[in-house]
Amino acid sequence: MSPAAADDEVLGRVYDARLVRRLLEYVRPQTRLIAASLALMFAVTAAGLVQPWLIKRLIDEHIVTRRLAGAGSIALLYLAVFLVEQVTRYLQLYTMERTGQNIIRTLRDRVFAHLQRCDLAFFDRYPVGRLMTRVTTDVESLADLFSSGVVSLLGDSLKLAAIVVILLWLDARLALVTFTIVPALFLLSVFFRGRIRQAYRDVRRRIARINAYLQEAISGMLLIQLFRREAEDRRLFDSINREHRDAELRSVVFESSFSAIIELIGALATAAILWYGGGRFLRGALTLGTLVAFLEYTGRFFAPIRDLSGFYAVLQAAMASLERIFALLDDRPAIVSPAVAQPAAAASGRVEFDAVRFAYAPGREVLRDISLTIEPGEKIALVGATGSGKTTLVKLLIRLYDPTSGTIRLDGRELRDLPLPWLRRQIGIVLQDHFLFTGTVADNIAFGCGPLASERIEAAARLVHADEFIRRLPGGYGEPLLEQDALRALLRGRTAILIAHRLSTIAGADRILVMHHGRLAEQGTHRALLARGGIYARLCALQFGWEEELNARGARAAAAGAADAGAGPEEPLFAEPRVATDGEPA
Repeated sequence: MSPAAADDEVLGRVYDARLVRRLLEYVRPQTRLIAASLALMFAVTAAGLVQPWLIKRLIDEHIVTRRLAGAGSIALLYLAVFLVEQVTRYLQLYTMERTGQNIIRTLRDRVFAHLQRCDLAFFDRYPVGRLMTRVTTDVESLADLFSSGVVSLLGDSLKLAAIVVILLWLDARLALVTFTIVPALFLLSVFFRGRIRQAYRDVRRRIARINAYLQEAISGMLLIQLFRREAEDRRLFDSINREHRDAELRSVVFESSFSAIIELIGALATAAILWYGGGRFLRGALTLGTLVAFLEYTGRFFAPIRDLSGFYAVLQAAMASLERIFALLDDRPAIVSPAVAQPAAAASGRVEFDAVRFAYAPGREVLRDISLTIEPGEKIALVGATGSGKTTLVKLLIRLYDPTSGTIRLDGRELRDLPLPWLRRQIGIVLQDHFLFTGTVADNIAFGCGPLASERIEAAARLVHADEFIRRLPGGYGEPLLEQDALRALLRGRTAILIAHRLSTIAGADRILVMHHGRLAEQGTHRALLARGGIYARLCALQFGWEEELNARGARAAAAGAADAGAGPEEPLFAEPRVATDGEPA
């Protein structure tokens, strides 16, 4: 089971006062809307309760007595009250929905802002699918708490109490007959409550699994297609999706069964009123209007009971979601900006790594005792096998992570003492996700298609809105693209750390640092490292096919005693394929 699914199994208590107090922080700005909704709720309840009483008056005072004078007024009053009920119900539902949406909008903004402040180690611990569930499903469940929850609970409770008082006032004996079904309603509520809760729990787990699986599958679509796992992944998703459907259907079965049984009990109560009340009417102990009013009020008695039973599930869902959301918000970022003044000047670019060690997970060090100094304006290249720690060095430099031990300084100041926004503005990152081939702009556009007419090349450029700026180049579509020239222009006057697997990109660097198993294994210029015949030379041999020449050059260098002082014993690094095991995330 995924961590997201396992986490969603724990739903907590049905009601948690501590969570509710924290929620009030988001509720208080909506006080006016809530007050308006409450006022409208009282109007809806009053208008609904007046209508059966008007029917009673119409029957007893006019229909039974055959006195039509005044009957029209009561009928018009009934219509007016009915219209008032509908209009106020619309306004009440709108204000309550608006309140709920305002609250979840604020809370969702707060959660997203918190995620933006979290360090990368946080995202290493939590699957993205689980975080998506927090921002979407968990926050959305709070809308139900307001739209069909708190105010509805108050309104339904008020309506039930008022109906009980009215029934006792109309006829106490007939009211007691009606109330005989209440114990059965209570037992049924207890019976279905646990089953609806379990069904809801299953649905929540399945939703979390779907979110987590979708995130993983979509993010890894390249590998899925590369290894032709589409059919197997479709089967896995179909299984998860089927489980979600079955859980939803189980919840529908329980909720529908509960509603149907409530309706059945309501019908039995109506039958009991007709039997007992009808007998009393025939004996003259009860008016026809009172009997009809009893039937009307009894029909209105069961809807709040149904709603109150549903509120239990809504409340539990909200408490579970609040617990998870506030747990997320309480997770303090490990990387925080210190409360210090921002340096007035831009950084000159002197970088120091002093005995730096780092591990993404305890016991699996990626960097081991890295010490180096990069002078302002110096161009440094980092090379090494995947997982050797190249990218990790840069992540530490921009404080996406902090070292496990050791110190990193910029212009003599430790990174932890520098404001994060200022630090990250001093460091530019140029990614190598794109690829340009040596040649002209036209050659790159037509790459892989053979010779193309200039009209087709220009049409392709216009399609992606590139034609205008290409024509502004000195050579237009014939402008040569030379990647190393562009890099030299970009890096002129700047301190630079180049990380590249294409060694031609970094051959002109002032120094090349060779990383191996988290350690700084070699450093020097391109020519000096080739002459040494070590790790860098072997990398070049693998990439450019210089094996025979390098072996001869390495032998000559060894005979001349040209090996760098302090170099460790050379390892047979590339005798067989290797995989990265240092723990550095991809």
